[in-house]
Amino acid sequence: MSRNRPVVLCFSGHDPSGGAGVQADIEAIVSHQCHAASVITALTEQDSRNVNKLIPQQPADILSQAQTLLADFKVSAFKIGLIGDADVAEAIAQILRQHPAIPVVLDPVLAAGGGTALAGQQLIDVIVEQLLPLTTLLTPNSEEARRLSRQSDLGDCGRLLQSKGAEYVLITGTHESSELVHNRLYMPDNLHETFNWERLPHSYHGSGCTLASASAALLAQGLDVFTAVSEAQEFTWQSLAAAYRPGQGQYNPDRLFWVEA
Repeated sequence: MSRNRPVVLCFSGHDPSGGAGVQADIEAIVSHQCHAASVITALTEQDSRNVNKLIPQQPADILSQAQTLLADFKVSAFKIGLIGDADVAEAIAQILRQHPAIPVVLDPVLAAGGGTALAGQQLIDVIVEQLLPLTTLLTPNSEEARRLSRQSDLGDCGRLLQSKGAEYVLITGTHESSELVHNRLYMPDNLHETFNWERLPHSYHGSGCTLASASAALLAQGLDVFTAVSEAQEFTWQSLAAAYRPGQGQYNPDRLFWVEA
């Protein structure tokens, strides 16, 4: 028996090592009973340790592929990950403006886990000026939040990113030195909530992709943002707790941890 599943359209990079990027998106979205459609924004040369090369795709091709999918599918959420360059970001913004009723989850990937920079200032400017006003949920880690906002205090970061147009901002705390991981959600009407999580022992490849994609899938299922964020964090923590190490670098989240062996 066929069954319709909500469609999440991902604008993401391709990670050949399988830990992050579009493969992470697909696994997280499928785990939430949704269908993942994808537009590849950039190719990469990378392994489980770091990114060696970033190869952005042509904006015209990204526009064409997105429009082809949107003409065929009823898309229930957009998820944006690695963008690659400013021209690609502008192309994505053009698509989002054409579909203002579809919720948008933006994971602003600015650097690889191994430290390689994946975004220059021109791309950051386009993210802030063109994509944030179209964003339902922004999910930066603390380093990305500081870089996007040019603030040091995370509370100031969250509020400034909201003032730039993001409706909700979830700043994750894995890069901070606290004993527990504190994830801070900034909401409309000056409300905020802190979620506290046990800090796990390894370094993980694709944890941000997992969180953002799970959030997008849950929004596609019709959940409100607060509930989607809460459940997506639980899913992400469980996938990290079950992580495995396929190579010599970071651990991969097991986004299919719920499947019986």
